[in-house]
Amino acid sequence: MQNYIVKFLIVISCTFIGQGNNLFAQGEDRWQAEVKEITKKYDSINWEKEAIVFTGSSSIRLWKTIQNDFPKSTIINTGFGGSQTHDLLKYLDALIIRFAPAKVFIYEGDNDINAQKPIPQIIQEHLEIITRLKEKLPDATFYILSTKPSPSRWALKDSYLELNEQMKNFCTFQSGVTFIDVWTPMMDKSGKPNAKLFVEDKLHMNKKGYKIWKKAIKPHVN
Repeated sequence: MQNYIVKFLIVISCTFIGQGNNLFAQGEDRWQAEVKEITKKYDSINWEKEAIVFTGSSSIRLWKTIQNDFPKSTIINTGFGGSQTHDLLKYLDALIIRFAPAKVFIYEGDNDINAQKPIPQIIQEHLEIITRLKEKLPDATFYILSTKPSPSRWALKDSYLELNEQMKNFCTFQSGVTFIDVWTPMMDKSGKPNAKLFVEDKLHMNKKGYKIWKKAIKPHVN
């Protein structure tokens, strides 16, 4: 088991290093305005430490009913646009750490695959995120959501399945980190994405889709 872990980390680290220092080369300040709006929003209210932070890309940002879905908990939603894993890594302080949460739920990787980012790089970025969060939030627990099966991106199915498997393995070797599968319950009986769970763009979810997410996540919130 130890040999497998070592080989796994060597592979993803080498791939990441091979990317050079261009991690944030494209769109370096793309999210700056949106992140400022998020922090401004929460600065205007009395948010509580040890709340629960949900963050990641638009599937989190568009979850408008999230507080009502988990009424017994204080939810801080810092999802931002079409972000990728390296975007979250850049804004960890503003979107997660400053809130000193007890739990953190992360949804990233969906847009990374669509942008053809190598899977080992995505895993490496998740590793950097979790490592830094553990250093700053040693008492918190962390949850990584699988990617969802969107009809509009179904041509990339194999890549999404591989990423989900790698993220699941990653979580297995990380203490205090849990993998949550939202892919499987969003499939129909024919083995394809359930179209009834999505809005017209076939990428983002409707109320039925978020109901599936709520069911998958709820045991870890309470």
